[in-house]
Amino acid sequence: MFSNFSEREKLILDYFAEDDSLTVSRLSGMLGVSSVTVRNDLNSLAEKGYISRTHGGALPTFDQDILERQRERQDEKRRIAKAAAAMVQDGDSIMIEAGTTLALLAKYLLGKAGIHVVTNSTLVLPYARYNSAARFTMTGGEFRPSTESFVGPVAVREIGNFNVNLAFVGTDGFSLERGLTTHFLEGAEIVKAMAKQAEKTIVLADSSKYRKAGFVNVLPLSDIDTLVTDSGLSPETVTQLTDAGIRIVSA
Repeated sequence: MFSNFSEREKLILDYFAEDDSLTVSRLSGMLGVSSVTVRNDLNSLAEKGYISRTHGGALPTFDQDILERQRERQDEKRRIAKAAAAMVQDGDSIMIEAGTTLALLAKYLLGKAGIHVVTNSTLVLPYARYNSAARFTMTGGEFRPSTESFVGPVAVREIGNFNVNLAFVGTDGFSLERGLTTHFLEGAEIVKAMAKQAEKTIVLADSSKYRKAGFVNVLPLSDIDTLVTDSGLSPETVTQLTDAGIRIVSA
């Protein structure tokens, strides 16, 4: 998601992830540039929808947890999202669950024709704005700022109205023993609903999540078709997952 930003804009977002009450004067000192330059950067970020300008400074429009997760393992996330997008064919209907890696998937759909995306993720919206060749359907539901997503019974019910070729979902942890897990019950219900409506379920997860377990069980690994991950899984783990019937795509 940060690929369209200057290095200084990325730094500003990093600073906001740690302190959401920064002023122009403080940022000027931290960045070593003039106040005019900082104001221009803040105005640019505000136009992109990432901050809201205030008198003498700005406030992030995203929850700090989101900003923090966007900073983590950025190269891996980009590669995973790009590999997942390569699975989408012209004319496909797909679902995209909430998550920072999953949001990047929407970025790499540019250039594909006749795509229809159903999503509960508001992080997808910046990419929807400039991809006029694709159709985007947002679910309703209760907005959760910490995940930038719509969840709850309304979201689950609306997901059930659509049938898609592919469902792209995330996880907070996965293993053969526990399957997919997450920290939030509401998120688990969204993943289950999307998997039910899709011909194939594809999980996007970097290798750091292997053998981690969230609070809530979501799906057994036998219910997914493909895992798109980075090259960090050991050969033994890849063999075990493959033997369990899971296709592994290493990005």
